[in-house]
Amino acid sequence: MDDANTLGRDLRALRSSRKMTLEELAARLDRSVGWLSQVERDISTPRMSDLREIADVFGVPLSLLFGNADAPEQEQGRIVRATARRVMGEADMGLVETLISPDLTDSFEVIHSTFQPGSRRAKPISRPTQEVAYLVSGKLDIWLDEDPFTLKSGDSFRIREQSYRWANPYSEPAIAIWVISPPVY
Repeated sequence: MDDANTLGRDLRALRSSRKMTLEELAARLDRSVGWLSQVERDISTPRMSDLREIADVFGVPLSLLFGNADAPEQEQGRIVRATARRVMGEADMGLVETLISPDLTDSFEVIHSTFQPGSRRAKPISRPTQEVAYLVSGKLDIWLDEDPFTLKSGDSFRIREQSYRWANPYSEPAIAIWVISPPVY
């Protein structure tokens, strides 16, 4: 299927979202531009050690580079089953994130986030993105630039190239759906 998710397409999307050229990424990996071009076109398959280096350069978990779970051909690149979502984060700080989008090749990504009770991100993060999140369940405290807000199920918020941090001091998990543009994973 022409629009099937592939490692090469995901790598190209990650590189593009970070505004890196083939030359820049190849230099960071100490590999040739030709090799990297072949990987992005799915002509060459990188070794596991290459995948680890690529994940490190992009700051993503290695599991992200293993694509989707097996799915019927008709579903590939179109349908994401709940049991087949790709894990995006590393569950540090009590945050578990999975990719709802079929792959990383769109101009946006959709993420499912679960903020565990007692979890928090104390240090603000800032990304060159536009993001909208909808709180499906639970409660979540969020600081947008240093303005504090408490969100409840059904609330939503937007982040536009600003810093934010979060905390879930509550007894229930908080579950949010994010739309992020451009993709950051």
